[in-house]
Amino acid sequence: MMNRNRQIARQRLDERLSAFKPESRFAVPPKGWIRAIRDALGMSALQLGARLGMKPQSVADLEKSEAFGTIQLNTLRKAAEALDCTLVYALVPNSSLEDAVQTRAREIARKELARIGHSMDLEAQGLSKTEREAQIDEYVREHLRERDLWERL
Repeated sequence: MMNRNRQIARQRLDERLSAFKPESRFAVPPKGWIRAIRDALGMSALQLGARLGMKPQSVADLEKSEAFGTIQLNTLRKAAEALDCTLVYALVPNSSLEDAVQTRAREIARKELARIGHSMDLEAQGLSKTEREAQIDEYVREHLRERDLWERL
């Protein structure tokens, strides 16, 4: 099932993304990063507007859209540049990517094998927990392809 190159790529990406853990370190300030950094620099909305080529009211609208999470990435990037900052953008998985793939594969295997297991249980031929886990591992190895993991329900 597991494509070794993909597994290595997942591990490398997991390592890179670990720098963003815990995510709470990067919580957006209540009024947004633009406003927080502008205030910390002592820059007025008029001054930021001049750097961006917009009016102070447009800067206020820009800051509000960031605070509400509706700002476009390229607009945020331009604001960052005007503040002499770099926009850093990332999707940080809740668990490792490798764990997500393994969990999904085992979930599918459990569902597929549950039908067989139910019949075996009714016939008093059920497997022990250890045997069932081994059967799940084998099913993942022998029958599942990574590319199919996210198509199944």
